[in-house]
Amino acid sequence: MKTIDCRNMACPLPVVTVKRSLEEAPGEALQVLLDNGAPRENVTRYAANRGLVVTETALEEGVALVITGEATASRDGGGTAIGPTVMLIASDRMGDGPEELGRLLMKNFIITLLELDRLPDRVLFVNSGVLLTTDGSDVVEVLETLVNRGVEVFSCGICLDYFNRRNKLLAGAVTNMFTIAESLLTAGSVVRV
Repeated sequence: MKTIDCRNMACPLPVVTVKRSLEEAPGEALQVLLDNGAPRENVTRYAANRGLVVTETALEEGVALVITGEATASRDGGGTAIGPTVMLIASDRMGDGPEELGRLLMKNFIITLLELDRLPDRVLFVNSGVLLTTDGSDVVEVLETLVNRGVEVFSCGICLDYFNRRNKLLAGAVTNMFTIAESLLTAGSVVRV
């Protein structure tokens, strides 16, 4: 049985590390060392949603989870929608708390998209969300990787002009409000971040 130590890892790295390890050796038992709290809960939920069995043992520092069984498709919702999945990102940060935390959450959210089995078909950036697609953003390379995987990435032209960033666009392409509205109205599902 392989053991991986995910203690002291920032979110979402414990789940991402477990996901990769399970994919490398499907059906083999995996022991994961984790901090208590959110890391333990997130990894347990991830495994359970895939039909895996999780056995927990308390440690002096943290917890050891042993994950066994054959993974199935995620039970987190995987329903099939008619039409594309469109993601609308309307800010360069996530949530209403402190700005620094909001920016960190948004960065981690976008990075985590690369680890998902199902990607959105199109990601639309509006308002200050366009700052994520331009020079100086921490997620430009991630967005370029998404584009290379077939995800359409578009930034609102009016928004780029407002922030004087049109000539600094590095990921995806410029679009207009007609395309944004049409994309949202014809989508099978819309995810607003």
